[in-house]
Amino acid sequence: MDAIIFNVTTAALMVLMFKAGMALLGEQTLRRRSVPWAAVALTGLAAGAVVLQLCWSGAMAALDADPSKHGWWRVLTSVFMQNGGIGGGAWNLATLAAMAAFAEWFWGGPLMLGLFLTGILLPERIDALFGEASRSTDPRNFAGSSGATYFLGATLAAALLLHGGHDGKGSRQEQLLALGVPVFGLVLWFAQSNGHGLVAAYGFAVGALAWFAFRRLRPALA
Repeated sequence: MDAIIFNVTTAALMVLMFKAGMALLGEQTLRRRSVPWAAVALTGLAAGAVVLQLCWSGAMAALDADPSKHGWWRVLTSVFMQNGGIGGGAWNLATLAAMAAFAEWFWGGPLMLGLFLTGILLPERIDALFGEASRSTDPRNFAGSSGATYFLGATLAAALLLHGGHDGKGSRQEQLLALGVPVFGLVLWFAQSNGHGLVAAYGFAVGALAWFAFRRLRPALA
């Protein structure tokens, strides 16, 4: 039962971020937007890693983030490995495709990739800053793109709060939706030790900083 609740609440957090992305961009504008090639490439890389896992039995052992193994590359390659079975892998690929596309349309391709990379590297650095330098020994955390995806999705919620919807105006409903992402994320962290919630809070904070730093360079929403 605990696992079911964990999965349901984690999915609910993603739904909040998806709705925030839709509100930020405007659902009616999606059909006329250009192909988000950086998001396509990122998702293709993740899908290619799944194919590699299917073709090479040693892929996970060579590329995951098991702290008992050495390899500077593991912090990056582990993100593109999937260890949640068919359902979990499909969920991770689908949510990565959606969040990366939304983020590219709002932030632009280079900044979207930069934020995704930040979502990979920053949480570990924050843990070290607060004296929690040891890597997780939970095998569920040795691989998977969900952490970086939730981080990236939360940047959209921050942008929705600060920028407003696609028309540049923020309604009260949109503001509550945006704030719901870090608040619900922290609730999940404190109630379940759910790391997806914590990285969503990190992503929201970084998204706010990115909006102030790069808003003049961001592509037009229209």
